[in-house]
Amino acid sequence: MSCYPQKVPFVNLSLQHQPLQTQIEQVIREIIQEGDFILGRSLAEFETAFAAASGVKYGIGVACGTDAIALGLQACGIHPGDEVILPANTFIATIIGVLQAKAIPILVDCDPDTALLDLTAAETAITSKTKAIIPVHLYGQMVSHTQLLDLANRHDIIIFEDAAQAHLAEREGYRAGSIGKAAAFSFYPSKNLGCFGDGGMLITNDSNVAEKMRTLRNYGAPSKYLHTEIGTNSRLDNLQAAVLNVKLPHLEKWNRDRTLAAQHYNTLLEPLKHQGIVPIANHSSSGHIYHLYVIRVTEKSPINRNTLQEKLAQEGIQTGIHYPVPCHLQPAYQNLGNRGDFPHTETLCQQILSLPMYPGLSNTQIEQVVRAIELSLNC
Repeated sequence: MSCYPQKVPFVNLSLQHQPLQTQIEQVIREIIQEGDFILGRSLAEFETAFAAASGVKYGIGVACGTDAIALGLQACGIHPGDEVILPANTFIATIIGVLQAKAIPILVDCDPDTALLDLTAAETAITSKTKAIIPVHLYGQMVSHTQLLDLANRHDIIIFEDAAQAHLAEREGYRAGSIGKAAAFSFYPSKNLGCFGDGGMLITNDSNVAEKMRTLRNYGAPSKYLHTEIGTNSRLDNLQAAVLNVKLPHLEKWNRDRTLAAQHYNTLLEPLKHQGIVPIANHSSSGHIYHLYVIRVTEKSPINRNTLQEKLAQEGIQTGIHYPVPCHLQPAYQNLGNRGDFPHTETLCQQILSLPMYPGLSNTQIEQVVRAIELSLNC
């Protein structure tokens, strides 16, 4: 179908890692030689550096992003039985974190254009039991901080950010993680800032939250063999922190590369809107850091999303779907809602398609992807 023989991967981490390989190998050797594996110097350095880059005072590294949510909510004072509002259009880890904190997740629909939490719907879901709201900064775009703060202040609820896809994203002058009481990040390998396995972090400006989070992640012990909380073992390994220390200084450039790639996609895809190909709206200008570049294959398209994905795969173009089944329709979580409760979320899951996006993605590759979409629509 296409005149381009080159395959286009969905993600290509080697373009990041190859130039940094010598530095990464060096810091790993140093840790092995020092035997400094748990709660060591590299972790402390990364916690300080990432918090500062995000515009806050404290960072507490944990084993994964899910733990950052679960332990972070507890550190922020969320108790068993408290209601926490979050979008139905999110990865299941957001819900798991709320449940692990023994709180009650209350799902609300998303905005169909941005796929972000619908704050009008969120406000209607607030009750006397509501203690927190979790804006999920999806695909690399933040929820509006001015609207969030207005909502939270009116109802006296905590803002707890899920920023797992939004490393150094910006909107309205604020960076992701600097709006609410605390924020959770993931350093899963494919994130804009990823380690070589699982990893996460809570960041906050609240010294009490930071202190409690450090205790909860380390067996509930503020000092050795003194257990003041019912905690767990969830610590970002020194080896992973060392890798992240090498990569962090490059993150802003990598984010800019993603933004430029997205702009090229936008220009090339503009003529296809009349055929039902509509990129998820960007309301953040250059603050959107495009962890994912997502299009909607709407009802105007001559083919559906699944067919388009199949045709692109035949051309060697890898794509993804984030996410194909809404949380409330997953077998384990059907108690959170019924089919039809969140219509925008349910429609999006049938339409969305994530195109290749990573630093180093070339204009030629983007042109290949868009040309393959054009041919798929017209064949």
